[in-house]
Amino acid sequence: MSGKELLARRFEEHRPHLRAVAYRMLGSLSEAEDAVQEAWLRLNRSDADAVENLGGWLTTVVGRVCLDMLRSRTTRREDPLHDQDGQVRLPDPIVSRPDGLDPEQEVLLADSVGIALMVVLETLAPAERLAFVLHDLFAVPFDEIAPVLGRSAASTRQLASRGRRRVAGVVPPPDPDPARLRAVVDAFLAASRGGDFDALVDVLDPEVVARSDGGALRPSLVRRGAAEVASQAITFARFAQAARPVLVNGLPGVLALAEGRAMSVMAFTIRDGRITALDILTDPERLARIDVSVAGG
Repeated sequence: MSGKELLARRFEEHRPHLRAVAYRMLGSLSEAEDAVQEAWLRLNRSDADAVENLGGWLTTVVGRVCLDMLRSRTTRREDPLHDQDGQVRLPDPIVSRPDGLDPEQEVLLADSVGIALMVVLETLAPAERLAFVLHDLFAVPFDEIAPVLGRSAASTRQLASRGRRRVAGVVPPPDPDPARLRAVVDAFLAASRGGDFDALVDVLDPEVVARSDGGALRPSLVRRGAAEVASQAITFARFAQAARPVLVNGLPGVLALAEGRAMSVMAFTIRDGRITALDILTDPERLARIDVSVAGG
């Protein structure tokens, strides 16, 4: 086996981990693939034999590539959850069967990175996001992250701490019993299908926020409050021919179908038995990439 082939094999061993890092950094599966590919190109241009810890080296390279991509984004829009036209932009969901993830998805979602966490990560400044993701989610030491940011280890620690506080204030701790989360989602589905406004309000937090990302062709919406979100859910249920339970980023969610095609993906944030946030992807372009077979019959 040539040196080039050996290097390619070693890189492929790290690819799943690198994709996981890039997805958390960028919230986009396609951009994550681009970042990983750029890391491969940089590895080819480097003296790989001099790299003692290839996994660590590649992780920081992917982090640096993603940091540049995030900084490029911020020059195009002010609000990280909205694009330059003011439309809501949600992270790409990872949709899987309700009974579990396939091995590749398990690597990608090793720390149960639900949509709620991804949404909060979108609100962090690029440097905060890098410090938090690499340290808190992938245990990269601060003294290895600091050179990527051009900061001291102490300053990098402060950035991660700020990100950690933002996450803790919004993302609920994981429920050890997924069945409890599924029961809440099932109650939401049943009430929506049945047009039961009162039952919907009961399962929604009074301050619930519903965000929908329709992409370039459909208007995006933000609804707030249990009554408004309940009314919207009942209206939407009339158009979806089938709403099937799935996992969205490893947590109970819903895939709505019409004529065999994905009409929407719904991700739920649940705290103390009530839905506090509902994130809905209705972008036809991104929905077309979802394998609807995960929803079963």
